[in-house]
Amino acid sequence: MITRQEVEEFLYHEAALLDAWKLDEWLALLTEDARYRVPSNDTRDADPADTLFLIADDMQRIRGRVARLKDPNAHAEHPHSRTRRMITNVRIVSPSPRGPSGAGLNAEGRGEGELIVEANFTVHRFRRDERIGQFVGRYRYVLRVANGRIRIALREAILDSLELGSLGSVSFIL
Repeated sequence: MITRQEVEEFLYHEAALLDAWKLDEWLALLTEDARYRVPSNDTRDADPADTLFLIADDMQRIRGRVARLKDPNAHAEHPHSRTRRMITNVRIVSPSPRGPSGAGLNAEGRGEGELIVEANFTVHRFRRDERIGQFVGRYRYVLRVANGRIRIALREAILDSLELGSLGSVSFIL
């Protein structure tokens, strides 16, 4: 049985890894078929197959993104942004309607299988010679639970901002 507290601890751990730029350790939290998405601000619930997303990465692209972020020649994030993530209002929404049959999940969406989890976030970003950026929104996860371990199958960062121009580039992992 996976509790909301266990999910919260998992999300806090993920946030700490990203804030510390421990990107290889963060990759280890993902499933082999993981996806990372940041939908555009005007079509937050759309499908990336037929809608333009700011980011719509499969695992291959996620690995490439991490490799680029770690490269000291990547000017967009060298030196690295300093970030601080605040995660709140963590909710287990339901067992996932996608993926495995969901066998073993109870009515609260706990147990072996997949969970849909949502949480609010604020990411504070600090960069040399730039003003502080604040990214506010909601995370939507599909977490896969197998053998008592939680892993990320889908991670969506849905931004509340109506426009991104004032926020600057999203060159780091939200």
